Amino acid sequence: MAEDKLLEVINLQKHFDVGRNKTVKAVDGVSFDILRGETFGLVGESGSGKSTTGRTIIRLYDATGGEVKFNGEDVHGKKSKKELLKFNRKMQMIFQDPSSSLNPRMTVLDIIAEGLDVHKLVKNEKERKERVEELLEVVGLNREHATRFPHEFSGGQRQRIGIARALAVEPEFIIADEPISALDVSIQAQVVNLLKRLQKDRGLTYLFIAHDLSMVKYISDRIGVMYLGNLVELADSEELYNNPIHPYTKSLLSAIPLPDPEYERNRKRITYDPTVHDSSEVPEFREVSPRHWVRCTTKEFEQYKKEAAQK
Repeated sequence: MAEDKLLEVINLQKHFDVGRNKTVKAVDGVSFDILRGETFGLVGESGSGKSTTGRTIIRLYDATGGEVKFNGEDVHGKKSKKELLKFNRKMQMIFQDPSSSLNPRMTVLDIIAEGLDVHKLVKNEKERKERVEELLEVVGLNREHATRFPHEFSGGQRQRIGIARALAVEPEFIIADEPISALDVSIQAQVVNLLKRLQKDRGLTYLFIAHDLSMVKYISDRIGVMYLGNLVELADSEELYNNPIHPYTKSLLSAIPLPDPEYERNRKRITYDPTVHDSSEVPEFREVSPRHWVRCTTKEFEQYKKEAAQK
């Protein structure tokens, strides 16, 4: 239903000029919706355009073309400082590398309180300190950590500080841009479980960007797969894993290792060959089966529909 859509991405494009009349089409006509309260996973290999999509949605990059609508309002059409401030409070971002996204010269108190200061959400220093200390406890850290500096923490703890900073302004929507890729495997699940708990407690909506498909499946309701600036497949999480359709998605799934020696000995890695597609027709995003979309040509669409009907 339209009223359930928190975010609408419509034919989004982000192109970069790289000199000598060359243009990199990092995001080239991507469209998807994110429903209120869900986690939408965006996956793909490095260079697929997934992080650029997230950064363009939140206006860290200006869009080359297309639209982004948040609560029905055009994100990139906003002009006044007041409107931008209101938008920035509703949408926050958690970055990939907590080491580089936290100012090493600032205490944890000042890092987390930045949003509180900008949006004037506290009346005095006492309230400011209390809010930060509460947020530290919410993300699993101690109140005493407020006086320390980023270098005194582990990678997992720094990412918790980044999450607390994003939560400080009480956003509706959070873009998590590969938030666990820089962390040890033993810490990744802890951070993902924290994000899931916060979503439940605070009614948050997430865009979760990652290349680790197994973790994306664990946290996401729906998943979109990106390849070279395009969305090539989109489906409910379980459906995408159990019935992948696009050859690129099959390639990504075949690369996931499992803790099963017998399976690993016999696992066949599928290599994606982009030349298998009919180059005489520009592929379009089509619904092959209910809620399962694939970027394909007319001929591929008929083939995929036939295969889906046989399952």
